[in-house]
Amino acid sequence: MRFIMSLRATGEGHVSSIVFRSGRLDQDNTILFDPISDYVETPDLHVDPVYDRHLFQLKLSEMDSYNEITAYLLDHLPESFTYNELREKIGALTSQPVFSEARQNETFEVMYWLANSNYEMSFRPDHLISERVIFPVSENESRGIEDARLVQFIDDNGEVTYYATYTAYNGFNILPQLIETKDFVKFNILTLNGNAVQNKGIALFPRKIDDRYVMLSRQDGENNHIMFSDNIHFWQESKIIQEPTLPWEFIQIGNCGSPLETDDGWIVLTHGVGPMRQYCIGAMLLDLENPARIIARLEEPLLAPREEEREGYVPNVVYTCGAIIHNNELVIPYAMSDIMSGIATVGVNDLINCMHPLAD
Repeated sequence: MRFIMSLRATGEGHVSSIVFRSGRLDQDNTILFDPISDYVETPDLHVDPVYDRHLFQLKLSEMDSYNEITAYLLDHLPESFTYNELREKIGALTSQPVFSEARQNETFEVMYWLANSNYEMSFRPDHLISERVIFPVSENESRGIEDARLVQFIDDNGEVTYYATYTAYNGFNILPQLIETKDFVKFNILTLNGNAVQNKGIALFPRKIDDRYVMLSRQDGENNHIMFSDNIHFWQESKIIQEPTLPWEFIQIGNCGSPLETDDGWIVLTHGVGPMRQYCIGAMLLDLENPARIIARLEEPLLAPREEEREGYVPNVVYTCGAIIHNNELVIPYAMSDIMSGIATVGVNDLINCMHPLAD
């Protein structure tokens, strides 16, 4: 089976970006990577050609940045406006201020920040995928693009889109973002909207359930949440499905990527943070038709950092943002203390049989 793997790459100042590797899994799940290039490619960048005024207003409100100045500017823009139209209106208000110039300038900065957070990048299709790097572009990503959870999403009509949810970080604030691509050549980067997308660790299910999109998330920095939506770009409510209960996860839990569908349920890899800030990888099984219901879970970690995996830039951590099932084995690429990556495999049936069933 051919595959594409995304990895977090870190450069000077520990600023993160997304890189790709390709290869194939043989019948025994030995991973054979394709040769990589010695070069990286600079993509063509384009801000979104058109913005929806209502959606723009909603996002400003979620950011607690909607005020009389943004209302004034949006009232002077059409329902669908371009980046240049926004810039012209800001320029006119700069030339003839209506409000306090200091407050205007603060507001302009936020509006540009939001507008620049939605953009397109495209690479040359004749170059190797290992040359493509999604590097921080907008101001909200200036300190890194982190924890991209990539999934192959199959729509009801069979159409395939590859999505990645990731965390944009500017040194002070985080912003959940979404990457869309059909071919890994052109990527569309968008902000996610709604009260339920204000934190890290968002993972999309690979298909709709009951005609709704479903995502796992961590709203409060402590528990595992689930949320449902009719629109992939808007998420308003979430509910807790799992809380820390075991010593190895007492401080915090979260997901480790998009759920994987089996006949027995959705396998979800989780992470737990315990004493000495040790990150381990666990697993749970969700009901296929009602994924808010946990059927079973591991009571011990599936992966914990071994002695040789504990030393690194972020010590005592094993972590993953996704896995794949092939020939009835779960193949898990994982990072060791932000210093290198490894691959772990476990039989799907063995994993499920080791889980502890939970009472309804």
